[in-house]
Amino acid sequence: MDILSNLKFNTGSRKNRKRVGRGIGSGHGKTACKGHKGQKSRSGAKHFAWFEGGQMPLQRRIPKFGFTNHGRTEFQVLNLGKLQSLLNNKKFDMKSAADGLNPEILFKNGVISKKDVPLKILGEGEFTQKIEISAHKFSKTAIEKIEKNGGKVTLI
Repeated sequence: MDILSNLKFNTGSRKNRKRVGRGIGSGHGKTACKGHKGQKSRSGAKHFAWFEGGQMPLQRRIPKFGFTNHGRTEFQVLNLGKLQSLLNNKKFDMKSAADGLNPEILFKNGVISKKDVPLKILGEGEFTQKIEISAHKFSKTAIEKIEKNGGKVTLI
């Protein structure tokens, strides 16, 4: 029976620390596992993972191109064709969508995966529902298809 005072670590689960520079008999003496001479054998030798011994590093050798706009707004998109198939599906809770669809209702029903990311509705696919849809952005074709069926578009 194991008692707290008798507990021991499993054999092989913990290794002893490598004590370097403690004499020839230790197996880690003389050069203290640093090899012979060279920049990395000196005291205080620290280098970044990408350091190449004074050679021009890779991230500076390769050409730079492109532009990243840090102020860009990332939208999660939803096509009208997919929305139509989900509305026809019996699993979608139409009671909550009686007064219209908005990102919160779509998130609760698992149509969109992120609650905090703005939603954009795209006009790809067939759409025959007469429903009010609220979103952060719409494409022109999505607005046309929704309003053609008597639906209403609301920007948030």
